[in-house]
Amino acid sequence: MKVKEILTILKGELIIGKDKLNEEVNLIGAADMMSDVLALSKPGMLILTGNTSAQAVRTAIVTDLMGLIFVRGKEIPPETINMAKGSNLIIIKTNNYMYSACGKLYTAGLRGIDE
Repeated sequence: MKVKEILTILKGELIIGKDKLNEEVNLIGAADMMSDVLALSKPGMLILTGNTSAQAVRTAIVTDLMGLIFVRGKEIPPETINMAKGSNLIIIKTNNYMYSACGKLYTAGLRGIDE
């Protein structure tokens, strides 16, 4: 599934990554604890999270994620956005809660690393 399709499904707002709208996403996950992301993610994944701290971006960079989808319409601090701008990440914001966002993406065909 392409990033632009994910944006449509989640009625998301693209914060960073306009040049990546046509990239394919094959795996997705969800976590608020960055220790879970460190332990369970694979390179190229998108992660849904409510953790809008700069630490989320640091973790995404270290684990070679494709990007982050911030849920619940949370405001993203400027320092988080600024850190992400210097990376190669996609940053999306959605008003969906994590459970709903995961369900919508799963129904649309995206799978996690455990399937």
